[in-house]
Amino acid sequence: MRAVQFTEYGPPSVVHVAEVEEPHAGAGTVRVAVRATGLSPGETLLRSGAMRAMVPAAFPYLTGFDAAGVVDEVGVGAEGVRPGDEVFGMTSTTGRAANAEYAVLTAWARKPAGWSWEEAGGAAGSVETGTRVLDRLGVRAGQTVLVQGAAGETGAVAVQLALARGARVVGTASAHNHDFLRSLGAEPTTYGAGLAERVRALAPDGIDAVFDCARGALPELVELAGDPTRVVTIADFDAPAHGVHLSHGAAGGDAVGAADPVAVHGLGIAVDLAERGRLRVPVAAVFPLEQAAAAHALSETRHARGRIVLTV
Repeated sequence: MRAVQFTEYGPPSVVHVAEVEEPHAGAGTVRVAVRATGLSPGETLLRSGAMRAMVPAAFPYLTGFDAAGVVDEVGVGAEGVRPGDEVFGMTSTTGRAANAEYAVLTAWARKPAGWSWEEAGGAAGSVETGTRVLDRLGVRAGQTVLVQGAAGETGAVAVQLALARGARVVGTASAHNHDFLRSLGAEPTTYGAGLAERVRALAPDGIDAVFDCARGALPELVELAGDPTRVVTIADFDAPAHGVHLSHGAAGGDAVGAADPVAVHGLGIAVDLAERGRLRVPVAAVFPLEQAAAAHALSETRHARGRIVLTV
């Protein structure tokens, strides 16, 4: 089958499609014929070598954590699913390889009827990450949450998940993305110098929790939260120096494994919200599998509004 991989660290050009052996469903898993699959920004860091000390890549590295498609194999013990079902979900962090013609999913849910294949293909990773971080922060109704980098692929989903919990959300983004954030239900402001003052003007009663999807602002974010334990980042590797927790599925600690309960729980919530019109997955760009290198190049700009998706 065709799958996206890289065999050395380097720029986006090292990413290519290769013929590899097909995977098959094992115990408690399903295999899907992939229709669409998300590109994880974290994998651009892996590919560049920036994370080699934390997560060394075993070459060839087959990319991709989430996908949507049609089930064609059901492993022993995988219940409530059968061949022909349309699902979305994610692989384990050790298995990966979702950017391919076939993928084995360890956590999945039925594809909401209102989602396109592209939305579903890019949903699972953002949903799992958003659920994981909001759970760690203990976000609940009545709280005010700051999402730093709210227009990005994870930030946009996290905004909606926090709102669904009854929280008020302040989101940072470039000025041209403010109407987009308002459409999601967030109160927008810009990031950069003076962030703390702008956020206090919007939320004079304070910020209860901070979900950082960007990098480089941890001192101000901790100041706004009042305690580093009320800040979680998925993007800033300087987190330990500021007493902030780094939550990253590929970095250990919070790693997503087979039948991970957070992933299963989060996907179920996503389906419910989607069917009530309360969760959409913004798609920034769609590339065919063969243009994965171009997708990596766009991801590295960190200016994509929503998820970058590959189609098969």
